[in-house]
Amino acid sequence: MEVAVYGSAGLPGEVAEQERMARAFKRVQEKLVDIEVTEESADGLIAATVGARGELRALDLDPRIYRTQDATALADDILATVRKAADTAGRRAYDTAAEVLPPHATYEDTDVAFDPVLHRLGARTRRR
Repeated sequence: MEVAVYGSAGLPGEVAEQERMARAFKRVQEKLVDIEVTEESADGLIAATVGARGELRALDLDPRIYRTQDATALADDILATVRKAADTAGRRAYDTAAEVLPPHATYEDTDVAFDPVLHRLGARTRRR
């Protein structure tokens, strides 16, 4: 029974491919860190800024939001604005990571942080 050992050196072409993919992963990671998206609510009173993974980095509320005393509507507007920003950032992250994603990947089914790594591990396992 043959056991595959991850990280062991293979044929020279395989090693070169691993090095190329490592550089590509590093480039993508560096670009993902820089992604930041700001979206505004329909009325322009709320601005939400998120990172590539949808993490909220800033929330700006115009003082005019207090003219209406509807906390539920305000909460709904904040959530909708944050979700819009997160979706935009996620799509930008997906586009950024496209070079290291599997060919069949779609935005809806991809975890940009883990799918490229799993794809490479799967491809490597299938070659052995």
